[in-house]
Amino acid sequence: MTQRFDLIVVGSGSAAGAVASRCRAAGWTVAMIDKHPFGGTCALRGCDPKKVLVGAAAAIDAAHALSGKGVRPDGLAIDWTALLQFKRTFTDPVPEARQASLARAGIETFHGVARFVGPVHLAIDDVRLEATRAVVIAAGAAPADLGFPGSERLLTSDGFLELPSLASSIAFVGGGYISFEFAHIAARAGARVIILHRGSRPLAQFDAGLVERLVHRTRALGIDVRLDAEVQAVEAVGGSWRVSIRGPRGAAIVEVDLVVHGAGRVPDVRDLQLDAAGVQSLREGVQVNEYLQSVSNPRVYAAGDCAATGGPPLTPVAGYEGRIVAENLLGGNHVTPDYTAIPSVVFTMPPLARVGLSEDEARAAGLRFTARHEDTSGWYSSRRVGEATSAFNVLVEEGTGRLLGAHLLGPHADETINLFALAMRAGVTADRFKEMRWAYPTHASDTAYMV
Repeated sequence: MTQRFDLIVVGSGSAAGAVASRCRAAGWTVAMIDKHPFGGTCALRGCDPKKVLVGAAAAIDAAHALSGKGVRPDGLAIDWTALLQFKRTFTDPVPEARQASLARAGIETFHGVARFVGPVHLAIDDVRLEATRAVVIAAGAAPADLGFPGSERLLTSDGFLELPSLASSIAFVGGGYISFEFAHIAARAGARVIILHRGSRPLAQFDAGLVERLVHRTRALGIDVRLDAEVQAVEAVGGSWRVSIRGPRGAAIVEVDLVVHGAGRVPDVRDLQLDAAGVQSLREGVQVNEYLQSVSNPRVYAAGDCAATGGPPLTPVAGYEGRIVAENLLGGNHVTPDYTAIPSVVFTMPPLARVGLSEDEARAAGLRFTARHEDTSGWYSSRRVGEATSAFNVLVEEGTGRLLGAHLLGPHADETINLFALAMRAGVTADRFKEMRWAYPTHASDTAYMV
């Protein structure tokens, strides 16, 4: 027997919650399906638990940075088991609390793998659902298939966040957010760490000069960052793993106790059987128009990491796109997303952040600008916490003084970048920005010297 709802949402993260709650508040009947525990990647397997681990690693880092400057870090260490228990105080309550919240709102939940069996018809095992108004795909992303022998046996980021104990040696495949963030955590927890990146430049979305500084800082921690190192195969040998790599100097072998997939994520839509609904997809996800509506099935919308939009795969963007979809479902297609000045951060120690255009992007757009960049390791804000790696690159348009982009590396860059994002969204020029009076001494007070 088919159960009918006005709206069916696939996924339970930020995008799914944003559209489901708004449509339910408007009186629609709503069903939500997730094959994972309810709550989404960010709350359960991504941003939130990761930042808990980052907090502990940052405490260790801060103490060592001030060694000889009034702090004695001897004997300071991460208790991995206790840290994971602390992390679970954030994640374990989420699924039950999330489902209870949805139930109170009158949203019916279904747990299992959903697949399309018609244009607006889905099946979860023997259960059949039909959407009388729309289906929203907000299924998030999953680790990419790496394709080399043994790649299917790599530990995912989900698994890393659940490790009962930390391996003594770890190789991270890939040079993106996941690898760098987890490598910094693992190294400060005492592991021997290797990052294997097949390209010559890791963290490609970020300012090249700042990435170079971060790589230097990462290596100074004892992390072996190998660039132009393409993994050919991974095989189990006894109780460890043998990683075969190829680089400019030929073939090499790395032996470690654990290998972690940090080489990117792709839209998690494989199980959905989109063809059965006539929903077209690209490598980047469900193909949508400017209203986040499927280009091939007008009764289907998509938001978040599984949608091929112009937005970066970030939690705030997913929630924002979910709200856009809700607006268009409830009022007809009339709202389009604006992805201007969305900040992004790599939570290494120190953090690396960006908002707006890079130099290459600004040149490609034909803009004339001044790039204001400087090493700030000698500035008071860095010296007082013992941080020897900090710098910035801020792009200011010639003639207008418009802030085009800001790129920061150093203490509290993850928070300071939000000031630049706010200024850019509000159209504040460099001259106006310099007129701000910030609390002093703070990292915010440094920003006047950056523009």
